[in-house]
Amino acid sequence: MIDELTAAFEHTFGAAPTGVWSAPGRVNLIGEHTDYNGGLCLPIALPQRTYAAVSRRDDGVLRMASAQQDGLVEVSLDEISPERPGGWSAYVAGVLWALAKEGHEVGGLDVLVDSTVPLGAGLSSSAALECAVAAAASDLFALGLLESAEGRARLAARCVEAENTIAGAPTGGMDQSASLLCDERSALLLDCRSGDTRQVPFDLGGEGHVLLVTDTRAEHALVDGQYAARREACEQAARELGVDTLREIDPSGLDDALARLDSDEVRRRVRHVVTEIERVEAAVRALESDDLREVGRLFDASHASLRDDYEVSCEELDVATETARTHGALGARMTGGGFGGSCIAIVPAHDADTVASAIEVAFADAGFTAPQSFTVTASGPAHRDA
Repeated sequence: MIDELTAAFEHTFGAAPTGVWSAPGRVNLIGEHTDYNGGLCLPIALPQRTYAAVSRRDDGVLRMASAQQDGLVEVSLDEISPERPGGWSAYVAGVLWALAKEGHEVGGLDVLVDSTVPLGAGLSSSAALECAVAAAASDLFALGLLESAEGRARLAARCVEAENTIAGAPTGGMDQSASLLCDERSALLLDCRSGDTRQVPFDLGGEGHVLLVTDTRAEHALVDGQYAARREACEQAARELGVDTLREIDPSGLDDALARLDSDEVRRRVRHVVTEIERVEAAVRALESDDLREVGRLFDASHASLRDDYEVSCEELDVATETARTHGALGARMTGGGFGGSCIAIVPAHDADTVASAIEVAFADAGFTAPQSFTVTASGPAHRDA
């Protein structure tokens, strides 16, 4: 892909790129919708990556092209806003806008991107795009943000700001942190209140298992208001309870806190967040003690909570997770923001094809679009490739 992208860049822009950078998509093992509540989450970086061939320009203009889109998008850096340039290119332009806003001296770029991260699958293709461009900008403008965990965390924060403000998607910080900070064969325990991170061993191969990801192909979008509505409900609950974030609610006091809320819907949202943070802590303990069965049980409990209390699952995700369990998975859950996207399941390596085939048959029987299943390993963070 790097050679093809380099050749395509030269064809598009008339000269070879200065370099190629890439950043991974992510799967969140557990801890869904906790990031914007100051909670904990546990993502891994995927082998699937977004690649950006990039060169500097001297005129303050950003030119962007994608292997997945026709045409060339152009915008001056001083014209970047929530209205311009819009579409997929807002994720690229937003990164430079956010870096400039923080005081970094950045200039124009020529950018061509291509990706192996499935689009719309809840695997954070948007964060992979942002972080690949951010990595390139850090190197090309000598910002030095890739050289330490602290610098990478700052770069992740700028990518979050780009997505929230310029792209208009009110996501938390998990996706960008995973793309910039995850290590190979590890999951990233991310404390979204303090910003602290810790690598947790995650190598299922030694246990004879794999992580099976199923892209349900169900329609998936985070900017249609549903995600924002969940976030607003959590913020409303925090205000009513007199806390900064729902992270401050002790699980032992959950029932008392719920009794102080007037809306049954808001109570369900709060119950999910508080219990999900508990499940992240339990999953870390289970992984560190090689107790995959307990991790699987926590996967199942997380999916039930997301389905019933947070109401972000859908028929396709429910069928995929239930079918995986029926055919031998230790546990299965939806991953990502929900309303479509992907599910993950811990399955014995020798049963992976059987489980994937069973999900495909179940989808056909239900009249759903055919899914795509694949196994993944925990991979490394954004870096320069060429």
